[in-house]
Amino acid sequence: MPNLHDIDKRIKSITSTKQITRTMEMVAGAKVKHATERIFAATPYSESMTEMLQGVAERVQASENPLLEKRENVKRILAVAVVSDRGLAGGFNSNVLRTIEKTIRAKKAQGVEVDVIACGKKAIGFFKYRKIEPVLEFVDLSADPTFEEAKQIADYAVKAYEEGSVDEVVLVYNHAKNAAEQVLREEIILPVDTQAVMAAAAGSSDAADAADQSADTVSAALEFEPEPADVLQRLLPAYLRTSIYHALIDSAAGEQAARRTAMHSATENANEIVETLSRLYNRVRQGAITTEINEIVGGAAALED
Repeated sequence: MPNLHDIDKRIKSITSTKQITRTMEMVAGAKVKHATERIFAATPYSESMTEMLQGVAERVQASENPLLEKRENVKRILAVAVVSDRGLAGGFNSNVLRTIEKTIRAKKAQGVEVDVIACGKKAIGFFKYRKIEPVLEFVDLSADPTFEEAKQIADYAVKAYEEGSVDEVVLVYNHAKNAAEQVLREEIILPVDTQAVMAAAAGSSDAADAADQSADTVSAALEFEPEPADVLQRLLPAYLRTSIYHALIDSAAGEQAARRTAMHSATENANEIVETLSRLYNRVRQGAITTEINEIVGGAAALED
């Protein structure tokens, strides 16, 4: 059984750790609010971009733009992994990285090569340890993503897809569903599936309101200058940049929420351990006192004899 000094030292160590985890929980909570505000600020622009794409894509055939053409024979995939630069966030990073690792193994079994864009130090370390060299790397931006980061990713993906060096681009990240839950998302961002975009836009609106509006609204004949195909050529890269940026800030909010949850659990566990050690400390201390009393009584009895 450990002595009183060892138990007391352990209690002080865990109490100190608890103070750190509690502080990290509070900091993450403050950052969640800031990250959520960024999402709310960016959402109207993202929705407007989707509406514009929907309106133009209805008037353009997929064959008129290479970013809309789906390749029949997929030989190489570009996977964009969005994780954090720091740990202590539960399974936030591992969910994304394991999903991409499974994808790489499955695609290689089918003879398909996979290139990786790593957003976050955890992704870079994960892939390099497995001898996978990312084609693009981004560090120290996971908690505060920039539009320039999204632009670099989108520009690389568009160029690679137009040149035919990749046949599909997949974005994998954690969506911040709410303040306590993150949902893993795998989105094929190239080729752009306009039907999926329209379905997503329709699903986000209220069906009853949409029906009422369609009954009272006459569809307008739109004219484009330049032609719809030329408009779409400019619009698609902008749409991709916006979608990627929205995913980056969404992941940033999910990271802070996951870290807050993880640190809250760590603080609660520390409280339980301190409580258990305190009971052990009192039991050992009581045993030591009882032993001392017995020794005193025994010594007194021996002197009387």
